[in-house]
Amino acid sequence: MSGSTQNPPESLFRPMTDPFGRTIRYLRVSVTDRCDLRCFYCMSEDMTFLPKADLLTLEELDRLCSAFVAKGVRKIRLTGGEPLVRRNVMSLVRSLSRHLGSDALDELTLTTNGSQLARFAGELRDCGVRRINVSLDTLDPAKFRAITRWGDLDKVLAGIEAARAAGLAVKINAVALKNINEDEIPALMQWAHGNGMALTLIEVMPMGDIGAGRIDQYVPLSLVRARLAAHFTLTDLDEDTGGPARYVAVSETGGKLGFITPMTHNFCESCNRVRITCTGTLHTCLGHEDASDLRKPLRASADNDLLAAAIDRAIGLKPKGHDFIIDRRHNRPSVSRHMSVTGG
Repeated sequence: MSGSTQNPPESLFRPMTDPFGRTIRYLRVSVTDRCDLRCFYCMSEDMTFLPKADLLTLEELDRLCSAFVAKGVRKIRLTGGEPLVRRNVMSLVRSLSRHLGSDALDELTLTTNGSQLARFAGELRDCGVRRINVSLDTLDPAKFRAITRWGDLDKVLAGIEAARAAGLAVKINAVALKNINEDEIPALMQWAHGNGMALTLIEVMPMGDIGAGRIDQYVPLSLVRARLAAHFTLTDLDEDTGGPARYVAVSETGGKLGFITPMTHNFCESCNRVRITCTGTLHTCLGHEDASDLRKPLRASADNDLLAAAIDRAIGLKPKGHDFIIDRRHNRPSVSRHMSVTGG
């Protein structure tokens, strides 16, 4: 049977709309579960990572991402673990950038801990990446080492400077941690805004066994916002990116502050995203144990017919929203997989 005489099946290009009428335009891809840090709210200190043989190749990740672009995804974010520790990951970034050139993709970006940014910032810019998110919870070197278990704050700050020098817009993501960085949030915000960077605060999420409970880590961002409002003028912004953050303008700094509140406010009504792990598992919701294997149909055929059908089936099962809770009785996570596996 000659492929030239057959039209591709309609499912290859059918837009992805879930049972609640939300069109999927945003794909987050974990290229590795490995990380060069061990942030205590994300990982246990002695993590067991996936065997490298279980990971999709970079070529397979490219094909998988491209199938989603053909089905209407307009934004791809590469995540990890730490995406920049994956060997030859820039070849994937460079290959995916062709979709920017063809206008099939609006944005290619990534979330990083910043440790490898000094090496890759210029190349990221050359590949069409225009903005990145950097995870940074504190500006105190000793506290940073304690949170990450062995991280070097100076290395991350140098990476951020390299990214800005390369012309990348940088947004800082910080997890609010009870009795750890709560008192530092105003200073972190002023530092970020003073350097032309937005800051987004995130509530700790009950994902994965980290060897400790989340109760002692969790602080509601409603409380954090109330504390900030006592000293700063916060004005709600009418911005709907389909993402989880709700933004305010801070009059005193001239910057933008975001709040991601998976615990105190379910932000799922406009969710336009799905996530793929480095093994080819599709998760349509961060807060559910749902999983659809895309590796099998990807490898079963040289064309994407089976893959497109598997994607459609998975999108058809996307839940309305997550139900994160911190289990105070049993002190266990709501979702068993670690954040580093899912990719945030």
